[in-house]
Amino acid sequence: MGTKIEIAPSILAADFTRLADEINKVENAGANILHLDVMDGHFVPNITIGPPVVASIRKSTRMLLDVHLMIERPENFLEDFIRAGADWISVHVEADRHLDRTLNFLKEKGVQAGVALNPATPVGSLDEVLHLLDYVLIMTVNPGFGGQKFIPSTLEKIRKLKRLAKSDAYRGRIEVDGGIDAGNLSKVLDAGADIIVAGSAIFSREDAAEAILEMKKIAGQYVKIPEIV
Repeated sequence: MGTKIEIAPSILAADFTRLADEINKVENAGANILHLDVMDGHFVPNITIGPPVVASIRKSTRMLLDVHLMIERPENFLEDFIRAGADWISVHVEADRHLDRTLNFLKEKGVQAGVALNPATPVGSLDEVLHLLDYVLIMTVNPGFGGQKFIPSTLEKIRKLKRLAKSDAYRGRIEVDGGIDAGNLSKVLDAGADIIVAGSAIFSREDAAEAILEMKKIAGQYVKIPEIV
């Protein structure tokens, strides 16, 4: 049985004046994961949403809520986002001084535990916590704003993590976020990504559902079949 490629719409690019409608569109188009970017204006140069908005979104959808904490000292806010309804939480290796403690805490709470890497941060920074990770979020743009251009050199980082997965050093999934659209999706999937976060490529389109279906059609050609040893 293969691993299904997931398309995770990012609400950072959605119209917040009709957020419930935007979420319903992508859910009806078959999206199973909703990506929520939390920014604090310190770790990244922007401010977005907090636990109250996550809690409101939780009431309006059955999709898994993938909460990406682009904030300083994320360990201080984990319980707030768990109570708000987060199913997955990723913290940045650059922002969390005690990754082992954070990841163990998330797993104890029954939340999928992830770590995000900025474009300039090597995969090797995760060597000591790979065994704790449910997923790694590889940033393919510098975080803080939507609508940025994909950084091609990050493809090699995806490949490195995929090689670790093939060697059994890493058993989690590979999520990729930043500048991905139907035009470069195949390259990202070829490199080894399992979960594709897309914001502008979906919500800037006149028909967000059509954008989801287009990406899902491309992703359908990349079902991961486990190797038989």
